[in-house]
Amino acid sequence: MSASAHGRCGGTPVIVGEDLAVRYRRRTVLEVDRFDLCDGETHVVLGPSGSGKSTLLRALGLLERPTRGRVLIDGAETSVGDRAARMMMAAVFQNPYLFKGTVGENVAYGLKLRGVPKADRTERVAAALERVGLSGTERASALQLSGGEAQRVALARALVLEPRILLLDEPLSYLDPLIKRRLVADFSEILSAEGVTSLYVTHDQDEAMVVADRVTILHEGRMVRTGPADEVMTLPTDEWVADFIGMDAALRGRITATDEGIAEIVIGGELVYGCTPLPVGVDVLVGIRPEDVMLFETGGGIPHSSARNRLVMRVEAVERRGSTDRVSLSSNGLKIAASVSRAASKELGLGRGTEVAALFKATAVRVAPAPSVPGGV
Repeated sequence: MSASAHGRCGGTPVIVGEDLAVRYRRRTVLEVDRFDLCDGETHVVLGPSGSGKSTLLRALGLLERPTRGRVLIDGAETSVGDRAARMMMAAVFQNPYLFKGTVGENVAYGLKLRGVPKADRTERVAAALERVGLSGTERASALQLSGGEAQRVALARALVLEPRILLLDEPLSYLDPLIKRRLVADFSEILSAEGVTSLYVTHDQDEAMVVADRVTILHEGRMVRTGPADEVMTLPTDEWVADFIGMDAALRGRITATDEGIAEIVIGGELVYGCTPLPVGVDVLVGIRPEDVMLFETGGGIPHSSARNRLVMRVEAVERRGSTDRVSLSSNGLKIAASVSRAASKELGLGRGTEVAALFKATAVRVAPAPSVPGGV
């Protein structure tokens, strides 16, 4: 199954891109069979720098004409020159692009261009600023805002237009980590509350996990994985996707028993418990995120825990990842990874060949039917 076919939304597509290609100076930077953005969802396009994320957003948002292919809105073909279609959209970019003047004037700018009466503008601006947590700032200078405040104003300026489609191109990428962590949660809550159909581009996996309903991963201009956020980010189906999201590739197993929604899944020579409604006999893909795996010494010092999965595993490798260590583990054909603090890694004496007890809950085990074609996504 192709990446473009798997994970297609079950609702109504608002924007569909078909057979899209964009070339710059004979170099193809984007080639996508089909991409759909569905009514009411936040669809995140995720990938490393240069993967074609922003190019896809510009093509779907009618900001750039593709070299090949077509864009449909509500089933009707459209193009860059379609003003009515563009009026359905609003955008937030990396740089908030605020001009000299007050916050209120910045937020009201698009309304003024659309001929909205001043009284209505004032009311809608106040409501938009309240939605982004900036009530009462209408008279403040836009050029004296912090980075986080400026990006909230940019979001308010888009939301005040009551767009059918919201385009967000790396809206938090220039903020420092502390402000970004705070703002991504706020953005997620705002987008959910507004119910606006959103196309959200980012290279940040944590950001994607917070805001996304669906995720599409791009690599070298092509879709390599698409589907529900929790599935895409926990069940990588090839080595490149697995490496990109910091996991091992999804494991293949078979359900051998079930009891009240808990399945026994045989993977290699090990038994893993996971939550799934799938029946006995089904071949499945299994994913376990490293941060959900707890490691302990094997000598009886394991604390009481509700974790159903308790396996003695061998450390294959320890790799430093910022402030944490990524520990690759194996046992009887089962391969998973754990993310532990440097202090915990040192205390456990983790190194190649170390035996540890790996604990993880059944609810942390992501299970999906295995594709009928090996290697399908």
